[in-house]
Amino acid sequence: MAAARALWRPGLPVPRGCGRLWAQPGRAAAAVAPPPPSGASPGARSPFDRRLKRKQKNWAALRPRPAECEYLRDEVGSGVADRVLDIPRTFPLALDLGSGRGYIARHLNQEVIEKLVQVDIAENVFKSTSESEIPTVSVVADEECLPFKENTFDLVVSSLSLHWVNDLPKAFREIHQVLKPDGVFIGAMFGGDTLYELRCSLQLAELEREGGFSPHVSPFVAVSDLGHLLSRAGFNTLTVDTDEIQVNYPGLFEVMEDLQGMGESNCSWNRKPLLHRDTMLAAAAIYQEMYGNSDGSVPATFQIFYMIGWKFHESQAKPAQRGSATVSLGDLAKIDKLLHQK
Repeated sequence: MAAARALWRPGLPVPRGCGRLWAQPGRAAAAVAPPPPSGASPGARSPFDRRLKRKQKNWAALRPRPAECEYLRDEVGSGVADRVLDIPRTFPLALDLGSGRGYIARHLNQEVIEKLVQVDIAENVFKSTSESEIPTVSVVADEECLPFKENTFDLVVSSLSLHWVNDLPKAFREIHQVLKPDGVFIGAMFGGDTLYELRCSLQLAELEREGGFSPHVSPFVAVSDLGHLLSRAGFNTLTVDTDEIQVNYPGLFEVMEDLQGMGESNCSWNRKPLLHRDTMLAAAAIYQEMYGNSDGSVPATFQIFYMIGWKFHESQAKPAQRGSATVSLGDLAKIDKLLHQK
């Protein structure tokens, strides 16, 4: 597992001499879970309320200062952009899936991507997109059903969006379909250890105060499954790596407020409709007791999975046929002797 690294958002006052305390004081309101719409089938195969996720992202995009909660999205968007820059080519047409306000595009230029199509489920994110020198086209569409023809894009990128997709295998297949041969998909999504401190604190508080608990953090994919899902969708030459980012906050309420400001509030169908005040206060105390830092802050860990997959093309390098090797692995111990003989 990758070592956790700290991230901070500059420009906010630091209270009581504590380090990296960013969130404004306040409480996130408890969301009330609506009944599923007709035709929806909540459960293991459809865990998320996509209509609610659209409302959450639209609300977050219309906040007076939406950039205050973008520190994590900007950091991960930069990580995706770095992986694009590692590929020594120019992409004529690229797709940013779940683009938000342009967290990847702001780190790239027209020498890398000549034209970019930005897609998001929430229309309000396009009202205040970040400036970029790349010509862009904005499309409001659901990541679960892409409205593009086969073999359209040279590059597809996605940052912190696919973890809210109900059918991830289908989403990967559609991404593979809209890519041109020899096109590449580069994405990032939250991993299973994300917000484990918040999850554990809320569960312990509910067990203590209410005699049981319900999920308050959405389910995430495991890294062991990610490569298999990409391979099954048709991608080859796969790369999957992990990163952990630890963010420090004044307390539990600020963690939840910033998640709401990111548009990352829980939208699972089985989420609890109400968080009782006593339970929330107990969870905040447990969070501080179990995970609190010496300066009075509390950490929130975000695990990030970065993935790269290519669509097959005849020009791509192919693995050698089995049995075609001319050197045995047993000769590796003799490599120094063989080199000196030459």
